[in-house]
Parts: sequence; C-alpha cells; structure tokens
Amino acid sequence: MKPSDQLSEFVRHALAQGGDHDGIARALTHAGWSAPEIDEALGGWESAPGLPPVPRPRPYASAQEALLYGLLFLSLGMIGWHVCELGMALIDLLIPDPSDSRYYGPGSSVRWSIASLIAFVPLFLLLNRRVARLSRGDAGRRRSLVRKWFASLTLLVVALVFLADGIYVIYALLNGDLTARFAAKAALVAAIAGLIFAYYRDELND
Repeated sequence: MKPSDQLSEFVRHALAQGGDHDGIARALTHAGWSAPEIDEALGGWESAPGLPPVPRPRPYASAQEALLYGLLFLSLGMIGWHVCELGMALIDLLIPDPSDSRYYGPGSSVRWSIASLIAFVPLFLLLNRRVARLSRGDAGRRRSLVRKWFASLTLLVVALVFLADGIYVIYALLNGDLTARFAAKAALVAAIAGLIFAYYRDELND
C-alpha cells in the first residue's frame, strides 16, 4: 500500500472512531507527515452524523482518456503549427522583402500545410465535441489527471513560445532588423499562441 493510501486509511479509521480534524492533524504532524499531505488526507473524507466517513471525489487517470486527450493535444498543435506556416507564407506574399526580387509561389510546404489542416481540423472538432459531451454528461470527468496534465503541458509550450517570440522581437529591435515583415510574423505567432492559451486557460482551475 502506498504511503498516501496508508495515510488516507488512517484518517478514515480515526474519523470513524470519532476523532476530530484538529486532533488527527496534530497526531499526524507529530508522526512526521507534512502539512500538505495531512490536508490532502483530511480533505478526502467528509464527516456526516450517523454515517461512516464519506469519501470525497478524487482526481483519477485512465488509459482511454490518455488516448483522447493525447490526440486532442496533437491535433491542436498541428493546427497551430500549420496555420502559422500558411500565415507566414501569406505575409511573405503581401510584404515582400525589398532585398529579394525573386518571387516564390506556393511551394510544397504550403500544400503540405493545407493537406495537414484538411486532416487535423475535422479530427480536432470531433474530439473537442466528444470531450465537451462527456464533460456535460459526467462532471466528474473534469477531475481527470490526464486532462490536467495535457492542459499543463500545452500551457507550458505556449508560455515558451511567447517567451521565445518576445526575445526574438527584442533582439531584432536591438539589432536594427525589426521590419514590418518581421513584426507581422511575430504578431502572428503571438496571436496563435494566445488563442491556444485561451482554449486551455480554465482547465487548471477546476
């Protein structure tokens, strides 16, 4: 049995025998348990008159949800990447580089991005709809650890993109290379990262 399970079982037995939260907390502190561990164990049970300790809902993880949220994370990342690629190709077309008189028409990278969006946008919409439907039908699914881990990973990646984009813009400004073309591309990256952040911003608050 894991230490956290042992602690939870002790709290359950102590509450069942009439122990109060303060007394249990003092005993556990004296035994060497940390305050966060004690708070988590005590928060896992609800005392009800005439009933044994009632377990409170706890986060969980499942392999099925790992597949669902993994595909959702992948499809969102691919959409963000290829929208960014297409946006930069459009910026190159609308704001040409005066130092380069050659014209580059839509290349294989543009066609690849279009093909990827055709594949991943329907997949993302389907998965997002499924996640929303499951959450409406079972509010307990919002306690999924897999859901929160993928949300945390996404927000970490977005934060790194924001930082890298900001550093690159500052460097270009200090180096005298901040052109309208460069600024438009930096704004595009920031906008896409901001949209992804907005999609996941409430996930960690549930």
